[in-house]
Amino acid sequence: MRARPLTLIQDELVDYDKAMERMTDLVGQRQRDERPDTLWLLSHPSVYTIGRRTPVTHLPDPTRGIPVVETGRGGQLTYHGPGQLVGYLIVKLGESEGIVDYVREVELRLVEGLGKLGLGAERRDTPPGSELLTGVWTVETGRKIISIGMRQSRGVTSHGFALNVDGDLTPWDWAVACGMPDVDMTSLKRELESVSMADVRAAVAEVFEAS
Repeated sequence: MRARPLTLIQDELVDYDKAMERMTDLVGQRQRDERPDTLWLLSHPSVYTIGRRTPVTHLPDPTRGIPVVETGRGGQLTYHGPGQLVGYLIVKLGESEGIVDYVREVELRLVEGLGKLGLGAERRDTPPGSELLTGVWTVETGRKIISIGMRQSRGVTSHGFALNVDGDLTPWDWAVACGMPDVDMTSLKRELESVSMADVRAAVAEVFEAS
């Protein structure tokens, strides 16, 4: 992977709607070359986000009390909540670079980051006719630990990834995650038992060359 240093923004818990407003502003700044490529690390209160192709049958029962928000990213339903590290990537792509190319780079950088934390992980190619296997999976247990959904507008990426660190995984079971009814979502705490959010943030920032 080529060098691609990013400017790092760090926040704790940010409401999803407010984060989307700020992300839109950051994208506009990058499109106008008013800011450098940026990685924004944060977490959200409990919320389900859905892509444009998410079927109604994949949504959670409304009685669960977790809001569902439609978003402009690619991908299917994703859950966000405390104990999850979200990374929004505002990056200007090269002239010959597409969003699919960059998503693959993101997957590989996150695989490297998990390796630094002691967890073997991998990206997966999608078989023809199957639901997209975008994201990162554990090697030993075959569980999905990172969801990725991105888009580009005027050559600049937005949205990004969600890495389950030490939060409650139960809400994943209340809906169909990533368009895959049988997917087993996991977290670093489930796989490694001992994990520090500070260490995870540091590892992720390092592999994205963010400071």
